[in-house]
Amino acid sequence: MNRLAGVTSPYLLQHADNPVDWWPWEPEAFEEARRRDVPVLLSVGYSACHWCHVMAHESFEDAGTAAFLNAHFVNVKVDREERPDIDAVYMEAVQAATGQGGWPMTVFLTPDAEPFYFGTYFPPEPRHGMPSFQQVADGVRRAWEDRRDEVAEVAGKIVRDLADRQLAFGADELPGEDELAQALLGLTRDYDASRGGFGGAPKFPPSMVVEFLLRHYARTGSEGALQMAADTCERMARGGIYDQLGGGFARYSVDREWVVPHFEKMLYDNALLCRVYAHLWRATGSDLARRVALETADFMVRELRTSEGGFASALDADSEDAASGKHVEGAYYVWTPEQLREVLGDADAELAATYFGVTEEGTFEEGASVLQLPDAGGVVADAARISSIRERLLAARSERPAPGRDDKIVAAWNGLAVAALAEVGTYFDRPDLVAAAVGAGDLLVRLHMDDRARLSRTSKDGQVGANAGVLEDYADVAEGFLALASVTGEGVWLEFAGFLLDHVLGQFVDAESGSLYDTAADAEQLIRRPQDPTDNAVPSGWTAAAGALLSYAAQTGAEPHRLAAERALGVVKGLAPRAPRFIGHGLAVAEAALDGPREVAVIGSVGGELHRTALLGTAPGAVVSVGPEGGDELPLLAGRGMVGGLPAAYVCRRFVCDAPTVDAGELAAKLSV
Repeated sequence: MNRLAGVTSPYLLQHADNPVDWWPWEPEAFEEARRRDVPVLLSVGYSACHWCHVMAHESFEDAGTAAFLNAHFVNVKVDREERPDIDAVYMEAVQAATGQGGWPMTVFLTPDAEPFYFGTYFPPEPRHGMPSFQQVADGVRRAWEDRRDEVAEVAGKIVRDLADRQLAFGADELPGEDELAQALLGLTRDYDASRGGFGGAPKFPPSMVVEFLLRHYARTGSEGALQMAADTCERMARGGIYDQLGGGFARYSVDREWVVPHFEKMLYDNALLCRVYAHLWRATGSDLARRVALETADFMVRELRTSEGGFASALDADSEDAASGKHVEGAYYVWTPEQLREVLGDADAELAATYFGVTEEGTFEEGASVLQLPDAGGVVADAARISSIRERLLAARSERPAPGRDDKIVAAWNGLAVAALAEVGTYFDRPDLVAAAVGAGDLLVRLHMDDRARLSRTSKDGQVGANAGVLEDYADVAEGFLALASVTGEGVWLEFAGFLLDHVLGQFVDAESGSLYDTAADAEQLIRRPQDPTDNAVPSGWTAAAGALLSYAAQTGAEPHRLAAERALGVVKGLAPRAPRFIGHGLAVAEAALDGPREVAVIGSVGGELHRTALLGTAPGAVVSVGPEGGDELPLLAGRGMVGGLPAAYVCRRFVCDAPTVDAGELAAKLSV
């Protein structure tokens, strides 16, 4: 019996009609494996994963394969976005055993949840040196039946090896100038000077590294750091990884030139990049950065906001191709010259093809091209004409079968979206974006937080999921609430952030070392308590918590939070010189700690000149409070008043405060060096 009907995960629901007798991850599944004396097949993926869909169609929808799996295994399906802890533990084992990882993740376990055989995607027939999934499953069955002692020995060794893996926490002290300079040097070595970004293909948007580079430039004046940040952002924005019609970024580029994306659009990528482009505009005034920040914000609100006010997790990479009726990756987004002519007519189609890089040969598959802006100065066209072309192509595209949307609300990713929309809405005088941020914040408080300030990881259609929040949920939601406090002047958001961060201190921090765990002390016990400080697609819970704790301490003067942030940053001292690409958010937080961070109290109106100037300051990690004279909603405002009857701003740094100023230009200068 397939047991996935009625779950909240869209990914699991995609498998609810499979002939495989899937179980969700629950104790009863492992009890069933013990009762039957069979191993467990653990299959982990997520709803927007292209190769997850492929393996599902080839194997899990096949009646013969399903019958074999049902006869010889208890089959457990996990949504990695709902259970990142399970994913992290077994992905660590997969990577340790095979040297690589990814999704779909396929792991065979004992009934005690100990892994003994690993893989990712397996084809239905042997191909490219890979065995078929049927061969793998049959080999595991025979090993379980004929070589049980060997299986137990392998499983036990893997669990012991995982338990013995220790992180190098660096040192008790904060990373300093030397470590940050070494990180910059390492990034420079990996930088792709001709194409932007770091490393080769596939190339992922390095949002957190760019944030570090912008903060490093703001603190040190390093033109090289700014150049890498600005050029990378421009290359991405002009490439096919960016949706040139509807805004928003795809997950990654399969090539070094940012031309052909893997077409899924994730909330976390777009939230992080939206904020980065806004910060690039703040530092440089770039029109391109302003446009991309606003278009990405509008994309999130238009295409990802749910009826409850939160933001959906993702749009699928695949959609139905109108010509073939098959689900094809990228079908919604790509264009042929003939399709341009059908929508635009010959003259405008010729201009559009040149402007967007659409060729007869195609830049993608079967003669289709991904829209990009390949040449900054090669096409001279009337802006109104280009705008009309965009509008007509977007309208025509909206008639195509749309990619599926994963409507699951993930707390952490919504926290990232709240922070981005709050800031972008304030920077560019878009109160509708701030309102969207407030709406998502309200949903997180109303639905995801219980009366003890414990977070649930997910919800869907107004129904909260069963899985507890992990460290990144607490940290990123707190970050979103801190941003709301700064832009709205409402102290309740700071209070909510404090509740969450107190929970971090009580449940996630190791009291002796100051290191952080990804799961709470009272969470479900897996074969290993996950603990990963490296930043990958999103900030790690570890570095995100360090950042939120540091900002909260600056806002409130809370010494335990400041101390916890500084102890957590010890890992950055260890990793920054060796792996700067994978500790980008940690580096950005370290820049804030090295700068202070500065504390700005504005006695005046929300949205007034001084408040706006404070928010536009580039000092790394500066925190801002705003409110009327005598207001007590935010601690930084206490005891401070207007000067000569005029709104005033107070700037403090490392326990030393400047004289208050009523001049916006003087305030800007205080926050730019």
